[in-house]
Amino acid sequence: MSDSAPAIEVSRLVKSYSGVVAVNDISFTVQRGEIVGFLGPNGAGKSTTMRILTGYLPATSGSVNICGVPVATQPDEIKRRIGYLPENNPLPEDMRVSEYMYFRGRLKEIPRRKLGPRIDEVLEVCDLKRVRHKIIGQLSKGYRQRVGIAEAILAEPPVIIMDEPTIGLDPHQILIVRDLIASLRGRMTVIISSHILPEIEMTCDRVLIINQGRVVAEGTPAKLRREMFGHSTYQLEFAGDLTTLPAALSGIETTLKITDEGEPHPDGFRRVKLTTDRDDELGDSILPQLLAAGYRVRGLIRVHPTLEDVFLAATRRSWDVVKSTEATGLASANSRTNERGAA
Repeated sequence: MSDSAPAIEVSRLVKSYSGVVAVNDISFTVQRGEIVGFLGPNGAGKSTTMRILTGYLPATSGSVNICGVPVATQPDEIKRRIGYLPENNPLPEDMRVSEYMYFRGRLKEIPRRKLGPRIDEVLEVCDLKRVRHKIIGQLSKGYRQRVGIAEAILAEPPVIIMDEPTIGLDPHQILIVRDLIASLRGRMTVIISSHILPEIEMTCDRVLIINQGRVVAEGTPAKLRREMFGHSTYQLEFAGDLTTLPAALSGIETTLKITDEGEPHPDGFRRVKLTTDRDDELGDSILPQLLAAGYRVRGLIRVHPTLEDVFLAATRRSWDVVKSTEATGLASANSRTNERGAA
């Protein structure tokens, strides 16, 4: 294993089932210590990709390396490098938590003299000490998820793969799991698949968005906002003459656009949307200029697109590209058919 190799390297990965392509030529890299969110609509290929990363499924073509070790040719070595929490989190319901952790620790080749202290450590980290002697089948969904996470990190593998780790949890349990995942930053590489986008945004350093088996967007949430929307938006609530507002703001930024958002309130205040290509903060310039022009301002806030907005924009863009390609191909096929008929 090379210490300088990225934690995860995926190159030209393809997986097809009976001619149906589930993963379509995707490539990405995850550096050591990163926490990366893996997003996509149902059927996008997320779980298939994760199963290939763990060696559970073979790829049709392409390559996957974990810490420099090829998954396809060294599956046993890969299992020593990975902790995996699958979506269904299968657990033996008749075992006690401590018994299960000991059983899994021996399977993971942790020496007996180290296993007891390590089990105590992960139970403490995952807040499971109070239920260590309880039967797993009697635990709540939240506790069972934490048992799955504890098992995944037990052998201190360099890479942790989690498929929907917060599914079915209540807000309090989600907070605990989020803090637990964040505590792994820098010590382990974590890749998380989830539909709970605010959790991904608060937990992850970087995001990969996959749709129809392809990576359609990649980067930090801030970078993806700039890439998808290309402008900054402000919401202004003010009282004054709407028709003279463009002139009042004309000296601030040439790309500034004003959109009226409806009739004024009974108290005379109304709301408009300001958009600009500039990414830096303009609020400190807008507010004094409005006040100097005699406007009364009740609110001025910068509106940041959420990760959900980014996700919808990225997947919509990829669907539009596919539709455009299909339409072009159909038109070309019709043209060839017409040419043969004319001949």
